[in-house]
Amino acid sequence: MSDTQRRVQPRLLAFLVALGLLVPLLGGLYFWSQGSANSPETAPGPPPVTSATPTPTTTKAPAPKPKAKPKPPAPPVDRLKGRPVNILLMGSDTREDNAKATAGRVATDQRADALFLIHISANRKNVYGISVMRDLWAEIPGYGYSKINDGLAFGGVPVMRQTAGALFGQRIDHAILIDFGKFKGLVDALGGVKVNVTTPFTSTHDGRHTFRQGVQTLNGAQALEFVRERYAFSDGDYQRVRNQQTFLKALIAELMSPKTLTNPVTLRKTVGYLSSLVPVSTGLDQSAMAGLAYSLRNVRLQDAVFFSLPTAGVGTSPDGRSIVLQDSVALAQLRNYLARDRVGQYIRDRAMKDVR
Repeated sequence: MSDTQRRVQPRLLAFLVALGLLVPLLGGLYFWSQGSANSPETAPGPPPVTSATPTPTTTKAPAPKPKAKPKPPAPPVDRLKGRPVNILLMGSDTREDNAKATAGRVATDQRADALFLIHISANRKNVYGISVMRDLWAEIPGYGYSKINDGLAFGGVPVMRQTAGALFGQRIDHAILIDFGKFKGLVDALGGVKVNVTTPFTSTHDGRHTFRQGVQTLNGAQALEFVRERYAFSDGDYQRVRNQQTFLKALIAELMSPKTLTNPVTLRKTVGYLSSLVPVSTGLDQSAMAGLAYSLRNVRLQDAVFFSLPTAGVGTSPDGRSIVLQDSVALAQLRNYLARDRVGQYIRDRAMKDVR
């Protein structure tokens, strides 16, 4: 199997999509479970007759009529119904004191450690996630060429939104910044996540945790080291992206497991942490998020595919930095398919090209 085939191999919904779209779903499920648990019992009848109470001689009062069931709430509305939706998802160790600044067009010390373009088809039957290498050399509108993740530092979320739009030739409808610093709390709330480590390594981060080969349960701190590590690998960011996708698949399985969804305490903690993981959301409030999530209610896991934006390898920038080079031909092809909402066909064509 070629490297491109591996990149386009179908995967489960990734962690970042879960954070953006499962919040309203899990929240609604929790609300439903709480409502069911607290629903009123059958209305009590008249007090029982005792020997101390004289037997009434009048006719018994008619039984009370059952209360009419309340009408179910109207389903949330998909504001962008009928056209594709593009969401830029960024993962960064955003500090509390500059999260608001990052949301605006303000220079900060933040850089996006993870970048995904989420493309949702107009018919809401498919979800595609395109991961972008953080060191990709790209034009940042108003600032010239630099590593693409520098856009967050140069001008916050608005500049990153413009940068991604220019790169893919697409309108970016929503932008979400995920705080990986709070991500630890989510993993701990779930009681840890079982991950199958295929490439063993020792982290270069503070914990210096050693990840042995095989299945192991990671706590929050260990999970954060696992998804952020790149210096321990000869191919750096490429292995980090693979590890992120491995972890994301495991996290989704944990989020959707019966032990999470049927335990009110765990569910409440999970919903709370999921909500706190999105400190910056441009144009995607809870109403819009719920409408989009509802429109995707029939999407199956096999209908969600993640792949990496093809690159032309590594190189050196004019100022001497190590960078990832754009594959201009592949990028032009992807732009064409995105414009026609035919990303699935792009994946199939790329795979067939490698087979020939």
